[in-house]
Amino acid sequence: MTKKPKKRAIIAVLGKDKIGTVSKISSFMAKNSINIEEISQTIIKDIFTMIMLLDLEKSDLTIAELSKKLSKIGGEIGHEIHVHDEKIIKAMHRI
Repeated sequence: MTKKPKKRAIIAVLGKDKIGTVSKISSFMAKNSINIEEISQTIIKDIFTMIMLLDLEKSDLTIAELSKKLSKIGGEIGHEIHVHDEKIIKAMHRI
């Protein structure tokens, strides 16, 4: 029996470092039943960058809906937030 692939997304966040960015995004994930499986963040000078690997199995949101909602949040906090389907990223690197 083949295992069903997980519904996962990768998000990238970029913007000026400010208080509350991680909190705002992680609170949104929790409210939408999205598990943060991995997170990496760094600040270079005053530029904040973050990458998250998300498990959407328990969420009702599609990747497209997630992208739209996170784009809105990004606009509110002055950050760019890009959402990518993990399957597409993996397929790009398969030969």
